[in-house]
Order: sequence, then C-alpha cells, then structure tokens
Amino acid sequence: MTKAEIVAEIANKTGIEKVAVQSTVETFMETVKKSMINGENVYLRGFGSFIIKRRAEKTGRNISKNTTIIIPAHNIPSFKPAKSFVNEVKSNVK
Repeated sequence: MTKAEIVAEIANKTGIEKVAVQSTVETFMETVKKSMINGENVYLRGFGSFIIKRRAEKTGRNISKNTTIIIPAHNIPSFKPAKSFVNEVKSNVK
C-alpha cells in the first residue's frame, strides 16, 4: 500500500478532503522523523513503536579490493509492532 492509497482510504472512510488528509499524513511522518532525529522514540499504543537502534562499530571487508574497513558505530531507525498488531497479522493467514 502506498502513501497515496493510505490518503485515499482515510479520505473515503472519514469524508475529509484528500488535501487535508495528505497534509495530516505528511505532518505525522515529519513529526516522527524529527523526534527520531532528536533521539526520541515514538510510541503508538496498539500499533507499535518507532525506535532508534544503536549499531556498534565493526570490521567489514571490501571483497573486490581485498581490504578491511572499519564501519563506525551508528544509529538506525526501526519499527517494533505492538503484540496485538503482530497477533492480528499472524491470525490472518490466507
């Protein structure tokens, strides 16, 4: 499902204009991104959590040049679904 499809679905279910829904969805995504950039996790009860995971420094290999490189420690964004969300997906086997 794409962002445009999400906007259309919300507009159809709520009767709100697509432009307003699009603005709301964009603002939501920007708010989540800004919070995570600032080091804050975002918790949505019953849906899941947008969390920051810390990756430790590690040694990698460049196979084509046969050299070793150091990959510095870094943060990555991650999504952890709520247990109820996971259970609903699991039970919906087709």
